[in-house]
Order: sequence, then structure tokens, then C-alpha cells
Amino acid sequence: MTNLKKSGAFSLGDHTVTRLGYGAMQLAGPGVFGPPKDRDTALAVLREAVASGVDHIDTSDFYGPHITNQLIREALHPYAQDLVIVTKVGAMRGTDGSWNPAQSPAELTRAVYDNLRNLGLDVLDVVNLRIMGDVHQPSEGSIEPQFTALAELQRQGLIRHLGLSNATSGQVVQAQRIANVVCVQNHYNLVHRHDDALIDELGQKGIAYVPFFPLGGFTPLQSGTLSAVAQKLGATSMQVALAWLLARAPNMLLIPGTSSPGHLKENLAAAELVLADDVLAELEDIGQNHG
Repeated sequence: MTNLKKSGAFSLGDHTVTRLGYGAMQLAGPGVFGPPKDRDTALAVLREAVASGVDHIDTSDFYGPHITNQLIREALHPYAQDLVIVTKVGAMRGTDGSWNPAQSPAELTRAVYDNLRNLGLDVLDVVNLRIMGDVHQPSEGSIEPQFTALAELQRQGLIRHLGLSNATSGQVVQAQRIANVVCVQNHYNLVHRHDDALIDELGQKGIAYVPFFPLGGFTPLQSGTLSAVAQKLGATSMQVALAWLLARAPNMLLIPGTSSPGHLKENLAAAELVLADDVLAELEDIGQNHG
């Protein structure tokens, strides 16, 4: 079995977690909407992840909606004492599967209670505010009303820790004036490098950075080059992409998602993949012109 501890550890709120975790988004149906094609397999993937040493899981009640949280509860409740479940609020799904902002204090409060109910918890470990100014990428704009509402729920004892998703550096600073931020979750990978400075800023503050879409936004040429590197190493492209992220910064926490037990095993094996300096240099060349 893969030794996940080889990926290292970093703080997430009042827990120290292994840096390679699991993202539950893909357990829902196509388009992250509706039930999974195979519910038993979805439950098996969650149980195998925890049995393999995963101690932090990323989810949201708007995945499905409600589906992934209900699967997590069925598969894993009562939860292991060291398992940290990180969820997100700030969006809701339309009947057509669309992703719509749900940013008012009332909507955020309702979302927190939905997460509590569907996960079977009295308090949520970490709640990320998913900022919806620009759905596809971070964009400047005040988040004071939204984050203040979540901070109030934290004071009420419903949330232990707060984080941000789809956030700019300025929004992190603004949120920190309201309540402590323990993690930031943004799109970042080998070729999508816009958050390089933010990652280093967060690391200096002891804040975890959680990248999503580890293979998202690659051109065919970049994907081909990555595949060639992976083939030389006897690894998959995803394993190399994850290993590069682990090497990029010590405050990086990974949440690769899959609905396949086989892919789960492959992804977690990235914890033991060490990239030599020449390989890291070759990978850096892939992302040189990320803009």
C-alpha cells in the first residue's frame, strides 16, 4: 500500500493533515449533477481513500446537489477522529444543472445547515466561501458581507475554520480582517500558474493552498510533453502533475478526485513519486509560456 505520509504534512485549521487528500466532486453524476452511475462503487472509493490514509476530503452540498455529502455520510459516518471534511458554500444548482450564485447571508446560512444535515455533523471542520464574481476565475470585489455571515456562524459554533475558493490576494487580506483564513482553493497546475505569488504569500502566513484541476487548461502540445515525461518515469500524467504540485510548495494540499478505485490508487501513489532536478526543470519548461 502507498505510504501517503511521504507526501508530507501541513496544518489545516487545528489539524495537521497529510498533503495528499481526496476530492469528492466526481462521485456525483455527469456534470456533477444527479446520482452516480454506480452508488456502490462511489461508496467503495470513499472507504478505500480513508483506508489508504487519506485524512482530508473536499466536498460541497452543491455537488449533486446533496449527493456527495450523502455518500460521504453513508460510507464513512461515524467519522474517524482525524478525518477533516472541507466543504464549500456560495453556489446553488439550477434544475438544469447550472451553477448559480447563492451569496446572501440567508443563502449561506441555509447552505451551512444543509451541509451539517447531509454530512451528519454538529459542526463543520472547514467551510470555504466559493466566490462567484467571475465563476471561472478569481476577480476583485468585496466579500465582506459573505465572509462576515460565515464568521457569525463560526462564532455560533457551527463552523470550526473558514477558507476561500476562487479568491484573489486582496480578498484573502480582506477576509483575514474579519476572521482567520486557513486555506485558499483555486485553479492552479503546471501550466496554469497565475497564483504563483499568492501561494508563496500564503505559505509565509501558514495558510494552506489547495489547487484544483491538476490537468485543466493544458494545450495538446503541453499534454503531449507531460505524457512523454510520465512515460520516461513509468508513471501516469496525473501522477507527475500531482508530484510536481507537491514539490512546488510545502503549503500545497492536494485533492485529486475520481470515481474509480483504480484511479484512486494511481493518484495516491503520487505521494511516493520523487521528481529529480532534471525532471523538474523539464516540467517547468512546459509551463514557461503560461502567461
